[in-house]
Amino acid sequence: MRKVFIIGGIAVAVIALIIFYNMTSKSNIVNAFAEVKKGTFEITVSNSGELMAEKSLDIMGPVIGQANGGNFGFGGRPGGFMGGGFDMRAMDLKIQDIVPEGTIVKEGDYVAQLDKSSYNNTLKSELDNLETLQTTLHMKLLDTAVVLTNLRDDIKNQMYSVEEAAIVLDQSKYEPPATIRKADMALSREKRTLEQKKRSYSLQVAQALAQIKSQEVYLADRTKYVNDIQDFLAKFTVTAPSAGMIIYKKDRDGSKRKTGSSINPFNMIIATLPDLSSMISKIYVSEIEINKVQIGQKVEITVDALPKKAFSGRVFTIANIGEQLPNSDAKMFEVQIKIDGTDPALRPSMTTSNKIFVKTINDVVYIPTECVQTGADSIPFVYKRNGTRQVVVLGEVNERNIIVEKGLESGTSLYIVPPQEPEKFRLVGEDLIPLIKNHK
Repeated sequence: MRKVFIIGGIAVAVIALIIFYNMTSKSNIVNAFAEVKKGTFEITVSNSGELMAEKSLDIMGPVIGQANGGNFGFGGRPGGFMGGGFDMRAMDLKIQDIVPEGTIVKEGDYVAQLDKSSYNNTLKSELDNLETLQTTLHMKLLDTAVVLTNLRDDIKNQMYSVEEAAIVLDQSKYEPPATIRKADMALSREKRTLEQKKRSYSLQVAQALAQIKSQEVYLADRTKYVNDIQDFLAKFTVTAPSAGMIIYKKDRDGSKRKTGSSINPFNMIIATLPDLSSMISKIYVSEIEINKVQIGQKVEITVDALPKKAFSGRVFTIANIGEQLPNSDAKMFEVQIKIDGTDPALRPSMTTSNKIFVKTINDVVYIPTECVQTGADSIPFVYKRNGTRQVVVLGEVNERNIIVEKGLESGTSLYIVPPQEPEKFRLVGEDLIPLIKNHK
């Protein structure tokens, strides 16, 4: 008995499914019609995009080559003396910490901290070297003082020798001429020695002053270099140059610079402060459609995050050269759309939907593109609800509809998909075929 009930239940379920299928099939057949419309026909190019500020202020990390009068260079080994400056090798820097994107900051507020380890060793080495140079200069000054003191003592002693020789000459005036001559020669010799010692002292002083000056200049350059490194490293703590909202900088691959990212020395932008009073929607248009887009065309914009709002704008710029974007076979051209007015709800990086109005044609007949069928001869036609197969002359097309130049009147009901027995539909409008062929 139980088995009979089970079989009966299955049979009822199958019958119910068949009835439901027939009902939904009939419903679909009933709903598979469209009406020919007449009115304004708009040709558009649509694509998704991303909001960005038209203008923004870059927040920069420390730039080698601009520290305190440009004492830094590129490509050399730290510490190389280069005529008053030193070369420092430019290296990639890592972002150690950065405030969350979207943070509102005031001028001078903390933004990011860069990793100093790449240059800390350079600073330590230069500080040690500076201390050595200071010690060397101090010792040079002491040694020079000792040497010059000894030379001055020699000159003073020689002056005594000249004085003694002069006394001897004076006392020998009553002596024989040979003795007087000998005393006179001794005085001359002592005077020449004194002059030689004075000239030697002057040369020693000039030489010592030149060496000390050279070491002082070298020490001053090294001191300035150390100060430059310290100032350079102080800039590793990055602050906001102005008030605004922090937006992370995007690299060419689309990734954002954040904690752990590396920045290269030729592009030290860490983040930006956008001017939210003037916003741009940036989209990419394929090379197939880019010729339709022109500067100044009207654009309708919606923002995914603000579904209840709609914005208007105009095509602002069109790239001259296409790009090969990821997951795209065709070249894509960047198009920027300037949004009319301002809205505080708009934020950079929001996703947008953009409809560019390429062309508007008034008072035309149009139908859904799905209604149009073609045979082996490529002649377009539609299935009318009255049981005929109507040849049509087609015009321009947009994303959903196509203009019918001849063959249909507004209000006519058409099949959206071919009927179940298309062979029963009588062909009408054959007189339009020559016109279609000539049009092609």
